Amino acid sequence: MSRDSIQLNGMTFYGYHGVSAAEQELGQRFVVDLEVYKDLNLPGQTDNLDDTVNYTNLYKVAKEIVEDSRHKLLESLAASITERVLQKFSVDAVKATVKKPSVPIKGSVMDHAGVTIFREQNRPSKTVIIDDHTK
Repeated sequence: MSRDSIQLNGMTFYGYHGVSAAEQELGQRFVVDLEVYKDLNLPGQTDNLDDTVNYTNLYKVAKEIVEDSRHKLLESLAASITERVLQKFSVDAVKATVKKPSVPIKGSVMDHAGVTIFREQNRPSKTVIIDDHTK
């Protein structure tokens, strides 16, 4: 995997994600940081947009997922962003951090709650086998 990366930090969108009915109905702001790993040697030499990943298109993917889908968990929202980026772009890996600034915890004082999901291209997913001995 390349150590080179493209970052988009602090992208703020309005979405309807959360466990509570109020979060799902009223919505709130979500902040997304995205880091995409790709060998940037060629675009560094050619100075040609066609040789890299256009960060405008990365922004559009994050915006679409946050604004047009619904998730109860931040984990699911961040996973959807990483999956879509891996599907649409020729990249080695992607890291998505999703932050919820307005956490609905009574009496809480915090900057945000958040999760980070990291996924690599062409990495087989783990299969979990549950052995049911109750038969």
